[in-house]
Amino acid sequence: MHEKLCFANARKCHHSTVVCSFAVASLAVLFCGRASVAAPADWPQFRGPDRTDVSAEKGLLKAWPEDGPPVAWKANGLGEGFSSVSVAGDRVFSMGDRNDACYLVALDRKSGNEAWSTKVGKTGGNYKGPRSTPTVDGQRVYAIGQFGDLLCCDVKTGDIVWKKNLVDDFKGEPGGWNYTESVLIDQGKLICTPGGKESSMIALDKNNGEVVWRGLTDEHDQAAYASPVLATIDGVRQYVQLLSKGGASFDAQNGKLLWRFGVSGDRFEDNTANIPTPIVKGNRVFFCAGYGRGGAMVEVKKEGSQFVAKELWFSNDVKNKHGGVVWIGKYLYGDKDDSGLPWCADADTGKIVWKKEKRSEGSGSVAVTAADGNLYWRYQNGVVALAPASPKGYEETSSFKIPQGTDPSWPHPVVVAGRLYLRDQDTLWCYDVSKQASGGTGAGG
Repeated sequence: MHEKLCFANARKCHHSTVVCSFAVASLAVLFCGRASVAAPADWPQFRGPDRTDVSAEKGLLKAWPEDGPPVAWKANGLGEGFSSVSVAGDRVFSMGDRNDACYLVALDRKSGNEAWSTKVGKTGGNYKGPRSTPTVDGQRVYAIGQFGDLLCCDVKTGDIVWKKNLVDDFKGEPGGWNYTESVLIDQGKLICTPGGKESSMIALDKNNGEVVWRGLTDEHDQAAYASPVLATIDGVRQYVQLLSKGGASFDAQNGKLLWRFGVSGDRFEDNTANIPTPIVKGNRVFFCAGYGRGGAMVEVKKEGSQFVAKELWFSNDVKNKHGGVVWIGKYLYGDKDDSGLPWCADADTGKIVWKKEKRSEGSGSVAVTAADGNLYWRYQNGVVALAPASPKGYEETSSFKIPQGTDPSWPHPVVVAGRLYLRDQDTLWCYDVSKQASGGTGAGG
């Protein structure tokens, strides 16, 4: 239809003047070209465009061959670490410790060949290697190393635009497992959580790294291991995070602390580690943590000039250590602590709808992402399983094991543009999970 409209307009203009014909024909080519060429979808940050880990993908395989979906490509040389991947434009980004340094690495999206790598900071940490996932925003990519080195780089060249350190520059206080969060970019600002007595959360100018505002909790929380998420509640734009002592939200404009939740020993305060990223739907926020704690659904409302966070439910059964949780429709899905025994819970009540009772081939902590009506479960021992996102029960449709998979294999899986990305320490596997996938080499390719 667009093409008919374009050429009809061009013909009509031709009968008027040569100048008009040239102008309209040029616009017709531009318009029709844009309408007919669809850019591939992107996954520009940890847990996807809206940080829910629920992909908008359609047309994906509903079952895989016995040895797994076809391999699109395999990339080696990423280094040690637990970073997942971000995918944007013609690049795939991740991080890893190599012999001399921690690196931010960019790969070609079509081939997996390395495009560039840039030194971030020193190697090591409690569990060796970085755990943050890079965040892409236009022509810039941002990443945090495990010791707080924060970089802004050019996506095409890897050249450093600016660099800070969360400890040295902002007196940040990370938890015992070092810095883990993936930064949030919003309205010209970079949002991250150094932790400590000066900057529970901080907003920097994304273009130059200069401080826009600092947000502080009364408890001066250390940084935990979750990543900040954007919320608009009762018309107020805010950034929600799970810190070392509990949930917190800061005003996007000035960094004012708006509300807190779960700052008590029977919720999230002084837990061994608060890791899962919060999930926001409307004015409801879901928090959870592992190490025996649990999950909570919170309703946030503005009463007068103040925000109030009301606990709707809390359940010790709805807990997750670090594989993440997805919220689809009325239901939440995650792994029980890090047992490798997934559960489904009613988001309105917190009641467990089903839980996997027996171990299958997959074992250990399991990370989850969702796409096209299915859950992609990535187990610690390298087994990847496909199962419907359904309250009826856990029923694997397909599964395979990542070749030469390491244990622990923790990075969160990513599904975007018909591809499944699985980071396994030094190696990144890219599988074709589109319905068009055929004649691939299988998981052993």
